[in-house]
Amino acid sequence: MLDRKFIVENVDLVQRNCVHRGLQIDVAELVRNEGLRRDKLQEVEELNRRANEVSKSIGRATNDTEREQRMEEGRRLRAAKDAAQQGHDLLEVAVLETQRRIPNLSHPDVPVGRDDNANLEVRRGQHEIRSFEFVPRDHLQIGDHLDLFDFEAASRVSGHGFYYLRNDAVLLELALQRYALDIAATAGFTLTTTPDLARNEILEGIGFNPRGDETQIYSVVGTDLSLVATAEITLGGYLAGQTLAVEQLPIRLAGISHCFRTEAGAHGRETRGLYRVHQFTKVEMFVFCEPEQSDAMLEEICGLQCQVFDGLEIPYRVVDTATGDLGGPAYRKYDLEAWMPGRGDGGTWGEVTSTSNCTDYQARRLQIRFKKPGEKGTQFVHTLNGTAVAISRAMIALVENHQQSDGSVLIPEKLRPYLGKDRIVPK
Repeated sequence: MLDRKFIVENVDLVQRNCVHRGLQIDVAELVRNEGLRRDKLQEVEELNRRANEVSKSIGRATNDTEREQRMEEGRRLRAAKDAAQQGHDLLEVAVLETQRRIPNLSHPDVPVGRDDNANLEVRRGQHEIRSFEFVPRDHLQIGDHLDLFDFEAASRVSGHGFYYLRNDAVLLELALQRYALDIAATAGFTLTTTPDLARNEILEGIGFNPRGDETQIYSVVGTDLSLVATAEITLGGYLAGQTLAVEQLPIRLAGISHCFRTEAGAHGRETRGLYRVHQFTKVEMFVFCEPEQSDAMLEEICGLQCQVFDGLEIPYRVVDTATGDLGGPAYRKYDLEAWMPGRGDGGTWGEVTSTSNCTDYQARRLQIRFKKPGEKGTQFVHTLNGTAVAISRAMIALVENHQQSDGSVLIPEKLRPYLGKDRIVPK
């Protein structure tokens, strides 16, 4: 979250950013409540000071009547202090609730717009959109022909939005994971597998809402745990409450996790097949760094994502995400959108990865700091996250772009050592 002092001193800037993000948040009300809270705090401190003076004076009373009067005055002041403290605490809760809803600031170059229609294309990948000599199938048709997916059985077992991978799709998932992990490891990322559950305080620290009607999170009833929607949650929470030496930074982590999302409100064509599902596997990259490193680190992570999809020989574009399409913690976010020939009417772009610079927004909520030698105090780290590969969507792009006229799928050269074959054919 943003620093409270910064909010109070930059009301217009913060309010304008909320408007650009499409959020109805009354920043001025926070400032008013913060002023009242400070006044209450001064009142508490003054009443406490006076009560302490009266308490010290009791022993100097010259008779029982005077002693009782001073004791009564002390009780009155303590009661008034407690009432003022209660008022202060209620104001603190109100201020903090609003403060936590205020999004991060937006990078000056981020396009201003209310949704993804305002996203700005900034680059394209190495491979051109393919012209097919036949009518391309979508991934559902390809999967049916090659016996790769079973949505019907998954629907009986788990409900709509789940799936079974079968035969070569299972090996393809493992191959994509290993391929992405090798790229991340070569770039200096420490490889991890992460828990599939996290405490709600960690989810909230990262910026996810585990409660409420609009939540995308599956919570475990009777506990303070929820299923994670991304390894960003467990990787970001890895250093919660820690103070690091500056020499340790940057810290690069890459984690494999299952991801669980309710996809509340999702409907239409995007819910067909693998594009928008309730569970999938993902390799996520996460970085803790010094503030002055984070802009360059965002470009580095985006470059690694491009390396992944260039190697898969999939056409893609990178877009600078507009203000209204940014998540609350993100200062700037790039989406990598792959061309999916079977999606939409004649093919369209579909988001397959994203990478975000969250500056100190998450670190402030999770209390992750660093210290420089010889400097007084500590600073909050900057955090960044980026998907190396989200298996389900990468699989869509791969099978649709590399389908052949005979119904097989040609495997890109860089993936062949991981899959152990150069083509997926009908059994």
